[in-house]
Amino acid sequence: MMTAEQMIAAQKANIETLFGLTEKAFSGVEKMVELNMAAAKAAIADSQSQAHAFMNVKDVQELMALQAGYLQPLSEKAVAFSRHVYDIASNTSKEFGHAFEEKAAEAQKSVVGLVDSVSKNAPAGSESAMAMMKSAMSASQTAIESVQKAVKQATEAAEANLHAMATTTATASKPVARKR
Repeated sequence: MMTAEQMIAAQKANIETLFGLTEKAFSGVEKMVELNMAAAKAAIADSQSQAHAFMNVKDVQELMALQAGYLQPLSEKAVAFSRHVYDIASNTSKEFGHAFEEKAAEAQKSVVGLVDSVSKNAPAGSESAMAMMKSAMSASQTAIESVQKAVKQATEAAEANLHAMATTTATASKPVARKR
């Protein structure tokens, strides 16, 4: 059984973890707000310069060239913005994942210690029950490791897909030379 000191220590550790995760979450939100503010300022500046340029247009060809000139940077900025959003979300998620892995490892160690303590103090004839409990613990650890591995693979696949999408979008947004 856990002593009062052990329970207090566990509660303190849990509270520290909670506040640490809260701080990481707020840090991610803060980065998102900064990114959105920077994007909004850039959009306003671009709109202002675009409006001035449109007011100075003298003919249709100049207007068409001006419009075409604004489309490529716009798509490149959208791809860059999406990449920044993904990076912020991914980094925050990784920090949460590391914290979860640490807590899961601590919990697993505590449970293994408890099972070992119980098996040492178990009455005679309960060896098969203890073996079954240890087997269940081993199976649960294997399942946790499999889930963590699958999550890492899914994250890597998502990152690869995002990179491929960004490359495709950047390539597709480049202007095509006209034949005369």
